[in-house]
Amino acid sequence: MIVQLEEAKYKLLELSDAVKELASAIKIDKLTAKIEELEEQTAAPGFWEMEGSGKILQDLKRAKDKIEEYNSLKAQTEDALTLAEMGIEENDESVVDEVLAEVAEIEKGEEKMRLETLLSGEYDGCNAIVSLHPGAGGTEAQDWAQMLYRMYTRWAERHGYTVKLLDWLDGEEAGIKSATILIEGDNVYGYLKSEHGVHRLVRVSPFDGSGRRHTSFASVEVTPELDDSTDIELKAEDLEITAHRASGAGGQHINKTDSAIRIVHKPTGIVVGCQTERSQLQNKETALKMLKSKLAEIKARENLEKIEDIRGEKTNIEWGSQIRSYVFMPYTLAKDSRTAYEDGNITAVMDGEIDGFINAYLKMKV
Repeated sequence: MIVQLEEAKYKLLELSDAVKELASAIKIDKLTAKIEELEEQTAAPGFWEMEGSGKILQDLKRAKDKIEEYNSLKAQTEDALTLAEMGIEENDESVVDEVLAEVAEIEKGEEKMRLETLLSGEYDGCNAIVSLHPGAGGTEAQDWAQMLYRMYTRWAERHGYTVKLLDWLDGEEAGIKSATILIEGDNVYGYLKSEHGVHRLVRVSPFDGSGRRHTSFASVEVTPELDDSTDIELKAEDLEITAHRASGAGGQHINKTDSAIRIVHKPTGIVVGCQTERSQLQNKETALKMLKSKLAEIKARENLEKIEDIRGEKTNIEWGSQIRSYVFMPYTLAKDSRTAYEDGNITAVMDGEIDGFINAYLKMKV
């Protein structure tokens, strides 16, 4: 048992060095200076009436949280190392389990912070708007889109993020024709941008009485939720706005009036919708915000100078365009075609354990 403590001690010494290196990677000095600068701004007269005060407070909280997370990890590593050394010195086997548990937790925390240093994109710190659409294939594809919807909501729950349903359109027999959710939390877009693309399913269809194997496709669109300061102007003549009766998972109380809103951006063909707010006006405001966010993200991703340059070309939701395949039969495997990362525990993956895919993508992009 003491041998285990010796091994844990050397592992903690390695982790201690890794944590010290993190201070440079996350730019602790710059974060500290940024906090001082932002706090000065919040103390200025008239701050609360100033435009953009909300973003300043959000930036301040993020910077403080980052430093607190680092200091907590550093202190945890030092305490665990002290405990391991005391156990070795006093030949105390009773602390072995506690030290080993601490090592595992510190390893996890260090990897998380190291991966966060890879999130340097303009919108990586934002919330994410996730839209799901089935490909051709009717009920089978619509059921697959709903399975992905559950996968992302479970992933969000595992990480303590908040999920808000924005739009939902039931499938004809099962599944969904489309769904859009907002996932709120630190760096959600930075992580989930890796999920943007076509996802392929291979399984024996529960909707086929002959028990044949089917291949289905669904697309996942991920855009950052941007605040009202986004400099995207929408022209009224470019928008086709329609009201309709909401359906599905939003609850029966929303079905009584034509309060749901769908907006088509005619120049690009982009469609957004919202049905879960309390009034038609609120649904319209949320849908317009979604449209602005989607246009801004495409503009940034395609390195375009202006919104008018977006051509609205779409990837077909079909064979050859998938970013990841999920195979249930004849074997079980989820494999990403971009990173070659794979996971044979398909049940866990569909239950939201997709961090391995996300981390592999972030590392590949560095």
